[in-house]
Amino acid sequence: MVTAVRICTAIASVLVGVAAPTSAMAEPVSCAPAVVTIAAAAVVRDEDWAEGLAYDAHGDLWVSRVRRNEVVRYDPSGRVSATVAVPYPGAVKLGPDQRIYVTYGNFLTNLVPGATGGGVVRIDPEAATPEAETFVSGLGMANGAAFDAAGNLFVADTSTGVIRIRPDGQVDTEWSSQARHFGADGILVDGNALYVTLYLSPNGRILRIPLDDPAHATVVADLAAGPGAPPLPDDLAIGPDGLLYDAATSGRLVRINPADHSICTILTGEPMTSIVVTPERDFLVGTASGNLLRVRPTD
Repeated sequence: MVTAVRICTAIASVLVGVAAPTSAMAEPVSCAPAVVTIAAAAVVRDEDWAEGLAYDAHGDLWVSRVRRNEVVRYDPSGRVSATVAVPYPGAVKLGPDQRIYVTYGNFLTNLVPGATGGGVVRIDPEAATPEAETFVSGLGMANGAAFDAAGNLFVADTSTGVIRIRPDGQVDTEWSSQARHFGADGILVDGNALYVTLYLSPNGRILRIPLDDPAHATVVADLAAGPGAPPLPDDLAIGPDGLLYDAATSGRLVRINPADHSICTILTGEPMTSIVVTPERDFLVGTASGNLLRVRPTD
């Protein structure tokens, strides 16, 4: 989520819930704190906000620097090897065609109903000078992104909900009309399930949406333990242990067990915006400051 944390907190605090899905929530459980180091420090703090992270087939890291309107590629040594202009980039994902897909238009003005300033571009990492090519346009606040096994791209449009885009770049309007969840942000696919964070929900809600039945979402977890500042759940990843991990802009890295709905916080600190599993099987976490954190769970 690109907007300032204090603005999003104010928006979230006046919302009264989201769509109807419900499920029993387990109490938070304790877990061991993670070990964290700074993998790469921001050059200009806050200006280097790291909104999305992804590794390509060569092990190079792509980072969307949303306030700089660019996506930056780093080689394994940490050297910048490419910079691609993208307007307000959000999620960065490796597609089944080995191209890098980036949502764009991740800006507050596109949160307005009817806004069409968002979309998705794709980048060929094999090009001598990588450039952004439009894949789909006309979306709202395009934010999170994830592919399923069939090559469909799911975009978390914060202004409307989850958008299903076929491999040919056409929006599946029928599917998408059944997955309208305002505030959608982080998103990932696990088998036949789509997990989505509702960034603007006051309780920090995470949904599970069946790919073959999008109208029947259920609640996986609410990150808030009670009244107070909203948790602002952002990007999601599946850890090597098969559990969900959420980077929250409130400054928490949370582990979620979808089987019993239990949650625990493994890291607290600066606002966290993005997360990806590294080739070494730990986590790389992006932050609002622009720092990239290497995080290793200890249990």
